[in-house]
Amino acid sequence: MVEKPDRFRTVIVRRRGGLDAVAVVERPPAAPGPGEVLVRVLTAPVCQDDVAIRRGNRPFLRRPPFVPGYAFIGEVADVGADVTGVEVGDRVTALTRFDSHAEYIVWPAAEVAPVPADVDPVAAAAIPLNYLVAHQVLHRVAKVRRGQTALVIGASGGVGTALLDLARHVGLRTYGTASPAKHPVVASLGATPVDYHDTDLVATIRAAEPAGLDFVLNGMGPEYLTPGLDLLHGGGRLVAYGAPQSLPDLARLLGRLVATNVLPNGKTITGYGTHRQGVDTFKQDWATLFGLLRDGRIHPVIHATYSLTDAVRAYEVLESGTVVGTIVLIADPDHVSSHDTPG
Repeated sequence: MVEKPDRFRTVIVRRRGGLDAVAVVERPPAAPGPGEVLVRVLTAPVCQDDVAIRRGNRPFLRRPPFVPGYAFIGEVADVGADVTGVEVGDRVTALTRFDSHAEYIVWPAAEVAPVPADVDPVAAAAIPLNYLVAHQVLHRVAKVRRGQTALVIGASGGVGTALLDLARHVGLRTYGTASPAKHPVVASLGATPVDYHDTDLVATIRAAEPAGLDFVLNGMGPEYLTPGLDLLHGGGRLVAYGAPQSLPDLARLLGRLVATNVLPNGKTITGYGTHRQGVDTFKQDWATLFGLLRDGRIHPVIHATYSLTDAVRAYEVLESGTVVGTIVLIADPDHVSSHDTPG
């Protein structure tokens, strides 16, 4: 039986702006409607989109006030009418985009997926977003094969470390851009670290891969499109998976994509967007990823954990540029142990 409180805590973004726009407030929990479940959140990842949406650096945004939070690991506390296949006490996950930086969330039952009860909920928090993106970029978009080569731009972040972890699992030879302080983690994930300040990134990697790379996986900005394309061999593919920061950046990406893909050199750009993939593919890929986590075959890098009441500090650390891997909010400290990780 999952106990339901009279009130619960939630992060709220009151307006566009900096950290002073964020507060933690108390609210009465909503009851799940038909086809919905009430979930007690255990953990939730903190991601760059949480910051960008608050600051307004994304096209097509929800208006404040809103609750941030892109995903969660939680336990079902109540079910609404007409819900089948999900029961109170089940451990579940979902990709939400908003609303999961809270102690409770109401979500459509059809969009939640099971989480093995024996996996660590802190490590599991990296799966529903960061590892999902990495898995889908590698297998649904790039369709990688053992022995191929790839450069991960932004290799020390939540998705970047997930890409390297999964790439190692399937036998890719990888390179990863990061600041020198983060190179040991990049190397520990089986990749060759490359300083992202390198003024001649192309020459540095070409020295190691004179025939060119099979893939460049770009989670940063459009400034990496030209060097990324230069590093590919004929027939190579650049996958852009980072959300554009503005409508002009989106237009730049789309324009370059169209222009590149019609050239006769065989190089292509493919854009990846998580929410274009669909819930059915999420569930399939989550089942694979949670299985790998349960079996100890993947190892999410957790930079630090913070309580929900310390969410502002978590956002501040994320914006500092020092993060390696994933920051995790612990919404239910009575049921989740914090990790002794650097902050």
